[in-house]
Amino acid sequence: MSYPNLIDKLHSRLTENEREALLNLEQTAREQRLPLYLVGGSVRDLLLDRPLLDLDFTVEGEAPAVARQVAAALGARCVVHATFGTATLKGTGFAFDIAMARAETYPHPGALPRVRPAAIRDDLYRRDFTVNAVALALTGKKRGEIIDPFQGVADLKAGLVRVLHDRSFVDDATRILRAARYESRLGFSIEEGTLGWLRRDTPYLDTISGTRLRHELTRILQEDAPERALLRLQSLKVLRAVHPALTFDQWLARAFAAARDQAGRELTPLLHLAVLAAPLSEDDSASLAARLSLTRPQRQAVEAGPRLPALTADLAAPDLPPSRVAELLAPFPAPALWAFALTDTSPAALQVLQYLRDWRYVKSSLDGNALRRLGVPEGPELGELLKRLRAARIDGQIRSRDQEIALVQAALAGMEVVKR
Repeated sequence: MSYPNLIDKLHSRLTENEREALLNLEQTAREQRLPLYLVGGSVRDLLLDRPLLDLDFTVEGEAPAVARQVAAALGARCVVHATFGTATLKGTGFAFDIAMARAETYPHPGALPRVRPAAIRDDLYRRDFTVNAVALALTGKKRGEIIDPFQGVADLKAGLVRVLHDRSFVDDATRILRAARYESRLGFSIEEGTLGWLRRDTPYLDTISGTRLRHELTRILQEDAPERALLRLQSLKVLRAVHPALTFDQWLARAFAAARDQAGRELTPLLHLAVLAAPLSEDDSASLAARLSLTRPQRQAVEAGPRLPALTADLAAPDLPPSRVAELLAPFPAPALWAFALTDTSPAALQVLQYLRDWRYVKSSLDGNALRRLGVPEGPELGELLKRLRAARIDGQIRSRDQEIALVQAALAGMEVVKR
């Protein structure tokens, strides 16, 4: 199947640095008489006219050797993963993954694959879905052709997410999460047979390590509207297979949508994770953190959530000064606070939201060095005075540096009286 203008289309969508690197890669492959292909999601997105998120290349030959030669020519960095015959090429303004065309076998469900050199068809057969099992030949006799042995282009046109064989989810159950992610992102449907195998093989998620599950879940949480994939996973009973307490409903979906409106630059996968974990108890939060091998920031965000409802009564106290709200909330990570503000229906949620938007950013114009120059001695008094200055700023009792200095001088005078 020939697409003679697709290579030109690829080059036109690259930055200048990416284009230079790709031209060098193509030239190196030609010199070594190695077929070079653009593969997987890169071809899918090129055919769909979607943004190219990643650039993945495969050569029928020694990919690390090709990558090293290109890196030397461009002054780029080359990281080789010898076990899988792959290399990552990074330079100014570009990053490519270059892999040896390979076949895979899985020693047992959930295991990392064993690989061996192979032709491009075998390489495509190891991929997760037909729409990703396509390649664009960049060099060699087939240059400009789409290599599509499993009808991936037809599935793209039909809007279907289809696995390549009936043991796909057994070999790698993370593909279950990926199926929902692609279905949601592309606006496709999971093909009927694939859906049946997915339901059958969901228990194989138990064979997947926490780190790999976390990676796939994080990729879902990076999507523009992750709630769509999460609702799908909930309907397929996949989330509870990841962890028995994990669930997702329209209430949390609305919280995800609200986060896009309110969280601004803090809208991150970590914030989404905290919202997802918001309904969990302390025990379930700790258990989920262990199952997914969460990183330290992720664990802190997830495990902090269940402790916040205990502050509801304190935060709702009449005439509570903003400085006291800030004092109560300062120990909590921001993603957990956002999750509480977006999912709690009590008046305390409004206090948390104002803290996140305003009060947490308030600072005194005087730091420790300034206080020492004003005569404040080293010791606990200095720290307490810094707290007083910030609290007075938050509560609006002082609004200028001169007023801060006056507060410090009054405090020093009080210290002198005590000494006498």
